[in-house]
Amino acid sequence: MHILVLNGSPKGNYSITLQTIHYLEKIHPEHTFEILNVGQKVKALSQDFSPAAKAIEKADLLLFSYPVYTFIAPYQLHRFIELLKASGISLEGRFATQLSTSKHFYDVTAHRYIQDNCQDLGMKYIRGLSADMDDLLTDKGQYDAGEFFRYVCWSVENDRYEPIPKKLPAPKHMPVTLPDSLDKAFSGEEIDRLCAEKPGDVVILTDCEEDNRQLQSMINRFRIQFSRKTRIINLRDYRFNGGCLGCFNCAVSGKCVHKDGFDDYLRNHIQTAEAIVIAFTVKDHSMGALFKLYDDRQFCNGHRTVTMGMPMGYLVSGDYSREFNLQMILEGRAQVGSNFLAGIATDETDPDHEIDGLAQTLSYALEQGYVPPQNFYGIGGMKIFRDLIWLMQGMMRADHQFYKAHGQYDFPQKKWPRMLAMYLVGTLIANPKLKAKAGNMMNEGMLMPYKKLFEKMEK
Repeated sequence: MHILVLNGSPKGNYSITLQTIHYLEKIHPEHTFEILNVGQKVKALSQDFSPAAKAIEKADLLLFSYPVYTFIAPYQLHRFIELLKASGISLEGRFATQLSTSKHFYDVTAHRYIQDNCQDLGMKYIRGLSADMDDLLTDKGQYDAGEFFRYVCWSVENDRYEPIPKKLPAPKHMPVTLPDSLDKAFSGEEIDRLCAEKPGDVVILTDCEEDNRQLQSMINRFRIQFSRKTRIINLRDYRFNGGCLGCFNCAVSGKCVHKDGFDDYLRNHIQTAEAIVIAFTVKDHSMGALFKLYDDRQFCNGHRTVTMGMPMGYLVSGDYSREFNLQMILEGRAQVGSNFLAGIATDETDPDHEIDGLAQTLSYALEQGYVPPQNFYGIGGMKIFRDLIWLMQGMMRADHQFYKAHGQYDFPQKKWPRMLAMYLVGTLIANPKLKAKAGNMMNEGMLMPYKKLFEKMEK
């Protein structure tokens, strides 16, 4: 079998993920592995896609190989998928799978992103392998990699793959209007003057193209209805030198190796706002490659949740109700960052009502300082980061200091009194005689702290 490895790592041959591919090459010499460093060469491929096209044409299996960056694949692979889908190459019936390495922080959303785009192209997708960065250096990791490849080969031989979802008719998107009191064609300058009279500072971050009237209308209505002053930052106006390189140059100093000034711009013009509203059109089951570039470059802040407590919202044009993976990403991003997600207004049903609702909820959050506690998405994600930074504190120094200062090293093993109490409870319920004698005492004991709270409130 001729396997084309689409290496999405910006590090090219220095990719950690790629080492698992080399391992598979050594234990399976009967197969041919061709490696195409699409992540490293994405700028060249955007000018001339023919080298990739020729390699794809002769492949029996496409294997996407990449490290997970901020919930999805790196920007460079994201951009390659855009180019692949725009190339017109027929991949109908071709087999595809993926192999990623990470610390398992939202690897599920990264894998689903690749799967959804493969199935868009009519490919026969085989469930991939999500490995820890260090797995290949262990016996179990080597075993898992070998078993994964055996499964892929079996799937190809037996024509087994994940079911391709049925294509549903595209939903109608409703037009967005201005409020009745302002029912006329407001220009951007007029809306700017109207917003200038309001208090506050809220950033609307977008990648809106000039001819995207729908998204622009959503932004305009929100700005008019919102009680706070807004300013628009369009990522298309910023000259990025490139995507995150995974070089860890920023690990100690917080300075990005790219000399385009984005790290300073991010901190001084975006993260200083009271809130951030992100406006985008759904593209390839994501926010699009430009927003992925922006997200990856935020790694100049490392794993520090520097905007915790800041509310945020989204204006989304497109088939958002069908994008379950994207929905998880947006909620997960807010939860991990301890940001109140004030709402996601779409243009699928009643956009005017949804946009007005987002404006009202975001105003409430700012006025009341509302920050709800994290759910599983946030707590689970931060525990992965907590353990990672504790282990890598010698290198990730800025992250380590931030986590110490914000009490994020909440290791449960420090709670010795609670652990000893649980041993006593465990001894009680393990002994049938003691358990029968205790009766309902355990349930009553569990409610005792709450009874004390209510008694204190009554006093």
